[in-house]
Amino acid sequence: MTITPIDSRLSVSDQPDEAAIAAMPGRGFALLINNRPDGEEPGQPGSAAEAAATEAAGLSYLHLPVEGPTITREDIARFREAVETASGPVLAHCRSGTRSLTLWALSEVLAGRLRRDELAAYGRERGFDLAGAVRWLDAHGT
Repeated sequence: MTITPIDSRLSVSDQPDEAAIAAMPGRGFALLINNRPDGEEPGQPGSAAEAAATEAAGLSYLHLPVEGPTITREDIARFREAVETASGPVLAHCRSGTRSLTLWALSEVLAGRLRRDELAAYGRERGFDLAGAVRWLDAHGT
């Protein structure tokens, strides 16, 4: 699992295993957000297993499954609220971390803290391709 810090409240990653989840409190995380739909690929732990692992580790857990083209404004708002109201730093994950960062980046654009023409560089600086976020903004008239 590769963890990419986004800011002081949020980091994103690819799929953590149970050992990585168990180590999260020691790394300072308070909340794990799972942005993967169950059954996305074979061998994926799934939300029930992640919820059990986070509970055992003493972490909070949110399953907010999204797929790039079908992300809604409600998904973006729920993600942002979860990050902002968490009792400490948040690790959000999907298969690669891109969807999790996309949710955050879209929330930043919608809140006026990031311009859409900054998205490509914002993603590139963190090792991600945010072209899907630009397509989302185009499709939703933003």
